[in-house]
Amino acid sequence: MISLDLPTVLLQWAVGGLFFTWITTRHREVGLGYGWLMRLNFLVLAIGSVVSATFFEVEPAREAATIGLIIATTIALIVSVLRKRAGVAGQRERIEKRSQRVADMTGIDKEEQVFDKTAAEFPPWLDLVGPMIGIIGLVAGGVAAGGPTGLSIARVIVGAFFLGAISDAMLLGHWYLVQPGLERGLLLELVRWTAFLWPFELLVLLWPTGMISVLNGSIADGYNGLLGWFWVASAAATIILLGVTRAALKERQYSAVMAATGLLYLAILTAFGMDLVARATLARDLVG
Repeated sequence: MISLDLPTVLLQWAVGGLFFTWITTRHREVGLGYGWLMRLNFLVLAIGSVVSATFFEVEPAREAATIGLIIATTIALIVSVLRKRAGVAGQRERIEKRSQRVADMTGIDKEEQVFDKTAAEFPPWLDLVGPMIGIIGLVAGGVAAGGPTGLSIARVIVGAFFLGAISDAMLLGHWYLVQPGLERGLLLELVRWTAFLWPFELLVLLWPTGMISVLNGSIADGYNGLLGWFWVASAAATIILLGVTRAALKERQYSAVMAATGLLYLAILTAFGMDLVARATLARDLVG
């Protein structure tokens, strides 16, 4: 059976989270602070992966790739801080338009924030380097988790992007409190990505030997089938919550974004339940 290792789970979360950080930052709309927040969060997870490996079983290829991810993400963070004077193009345009509206209405010409248009902006592609290196570590972690090897690798990689997308969506929803003028299309994009990945996540977890074996009793979960039905509820609740979140974001009021963020709070719990409960149950190898 396929084992479940904490270092691989933490690396999954970091890789997926950093990949979808790039998905958002490449639009040059969200403020630099969002990138700083995301890189720091997922750097902590990546560092935790390396540290936790010393308490479990060290996989040299996985740990080397994780260290590469940490270095690449740290470089991206440093470059972003050094180039903060430039801001981002989309944010600059919104602030300039808002300042102009205030000046037109009040006659007071006051800039809320000053950016240096001549300075070089942070290149978003730097956010992609870390997760691309990290994928190598995920493949190594999938191989080390046992067979069937192809299924193990698929579960690790699909799970990484699935958990990364829902995590970033929830965090981006909170960022709207910091940057309220931000277009909600960025949040919708992450919600759509999560919904797109959901059937693939479902498929790799059902694929034999998978959760069907738990539901039909071929594999005992140790709780008389309760974990299997909890997984079913988590999977169903995740896609339902994503659908309701998309519906909420169609409302014009700003409060809709906050409502969507609250729904994503619940969705991230059910999404992690969908992924980790299944993999932990299957890893126990309690064949009935």
